Amino acid sequence: MTVSPRPRRGLRRRSLESWALLGSAGLLLAGTVLPAPYVIEAPGPTFNTVGEHDGRQLLGVTGAPTYPSDSVLDLTTVYVTGGPNKNVNVLTVLGSWLDPSASVVPADSLYPRDVSGQELESASLLAMTNSQENSVAAALDHLDIAFDTELSVHGTVPDGPADGVLESGDVLRGVDGSPVTSLSALKRALDAAGEPGVRLQVERSGEVRDVAVDTVRDEASGNWQLGVFLVPDFDFPIDVDFELDEVGGPSAGMMFALGIVDELTPGSIAGDRHLAGTGTITPEGDVGPIGGIRQKLEGAREAGAEIFLAPEGNCAEVRGHVPEGLTVVSVRTLDDAVAAAEAVAAAEAVADGGDLAALPGCAPR
Repeated sequence: MTVSPRPRRGLRRRSLESWALLGSAGLLLAGTVLPAPYVIEAPGPTFNTVGEHDGRQLLGVTGAPTYPSDSVLDLTTVYVTGGPNKNVNVLTVLGSWLDPSASVVPADSLYPRDVSGQELESASLLAMTNSQENSVAAALDHLDIAFDTELSVHGTVPDGPADGVLESGDVLRGVDGSPVTSLSALKRALDAAGEPGVRLQVERSGEVRDVAVDTVRDEASGNWQLGVFLVPDFDFPIDVDFELDEVGGPSAGMMFALGIVDELTPGSIAGDRHLAGTGTITPEGDVGPIGGIRQKLEGAREAGAEIFLAPEGNCAEVRGHVPEGLTVVSVRTLDDAVAAAEAVAAAEAVADGGDLAALPGCAPR
């Protein structure tokens, strides 16, 4: 009979090691090639709203006297990797999970599946433009500088009070005979009218007409509403040129507004202290929550900020994630942000920087 030669153990071990190496190499290659359905958020750069960017004043205000500032009022950003048409690989995701300053979130939680990268970029740029206009309105409103607002109908809530009564493109000229000069004035008029509803003076196709519209009470806010989506068109007495093309989204609104207030006010709103912050802004000065707050905290501290102005709506995410050496102040409105900056300046005038403990923070409740 024939006996097959017995394999030598050394050769078998090397064979197994070779297969293991090949398997590891295959996994490594797959990890660098295979897309992962996640988005990675990491700290991005900061920009001083009362400083220069690319050799030009970031906020170029004309039409009113402006004043130099020694304050640093940084808006904060987030680097986002992944998203529509920009899948990240598995190894990048795994590395980001190990990075305490980064967040890994499912792509579907941030972006609809049917949105393209180009559509997302266009929406981000539009949000930035709207936030810039809102920031000018909020700053002027805070400073009691008058400006005109024209409110146009963009659409109505299906089955809402205005559905079938108001049309897209209608311009609101008055409520119960009183002129509509701002969104806040419209809100006050609706709250004063309450349940009976109002008569609106509406310009449609160049003709002003009276229309009766019922009102509905919003359960969350308690305010009376028309069930209509309005687009404001502002006529400002000043011009503001925003020299920041590479940043999108609405989250810089509050810091833009704070910077404009500082530009239009003698002195330095926060002394020579370094502040940073984030938050959306409405024309009335309400500050709203944003995404990526933890990354913005890290980015602010890396840039040297001492104080961070955070929207009250982000406090739950802030707690337990404040970098060492950074003090977080909670704000609900632009008035709050201005008051906080002025308090920082006042504290700086006191020996050893004063005490900022009285400012509202994001302490546990």
